[in-house]
Amino acid sequence: MTQDNAAMNLSFAPTGTIRVGINLGNPLLATADETTQEVKGITVDIANEIARHLSLSIIFTSFKTAGATVDAVKNGELDLVFVAIDPVRGADISYTPAYIQIEGAYLVKANSPLTKNEEVDQPGNEIVVGKGSAYDLYLTREIKNAILLRSASSQAVVDDFMSGTGNVAAGVKQQLECDAQRYSGLRMLPGHFMVINQAIGIPKAREGYQITGNYLSSIIAQLKKSGFVENAMQRHGIAGAKVAD
Repeated sequence: MTQDNAAMNLSFAPTGTIRVGINLGNPLLATADETTQEVKGITVDIANEIARHLSLSIIFTSFKTAGATVDAVKNGELDLVFVAIDPVRGADISYTPAYIQIEGAYLVKANSPLTKNEEVDQPGNEIVVGKGSAYDLYLTREIKNAILLRSASSQAVVDDFMSGTGNVAAGVKQQLECDAQRYSGLRMLPGHFMVINQAIGIPKAREGYQITGNYLSSIIAQLKKSGFVENAMQRHGIAGAKVAD
């Protein structure tokens, strides 16, 4: 290992181990075994590949929401997280280029008069969102007339919606589709209201984060070009997403 690499590793993983935050709030990115709690998914595969490149050990900590993951890296408890790129989070987190893109979509009752995404932001509509999620942050900026109602997590959105909260549910398209299978009388609005760019985030408070960020960005570029990311998506059955440009 060169002196430069040793310095970067010390900045990136000061404990000698890469502490990685895994958001279980988005099952497209990672899931945990119900018995062993061992995590798996595309984010786990990418993190392990980064650790291999840097010849560092790795430890995973799971979180139920993206917001909790972001708080942990901001507080210095983590070295690396997998979250959606967002300007609010960007005040404290430096991002690599995106590795995959997923869609944010709306879910409504079958008898809802709403048929288009553009009709949602109207007075009288109430949109249920997962607190602190990428689409919560986005809709907080973009929604002008409807009201946002925040569930404790992304996983709770559809259940809260079906319990009588709001008249529109917002979330990651694939997760909404999966959760909606537990109920009848629901339909997705066509298309999407946003494209969510998923990336690696590191804390800006860490000295030398720019060098680390540039190195991680080069690894992400390699993993996309080599087919690693696409193969991981196929291996974990990720449908409806695409490798980011």
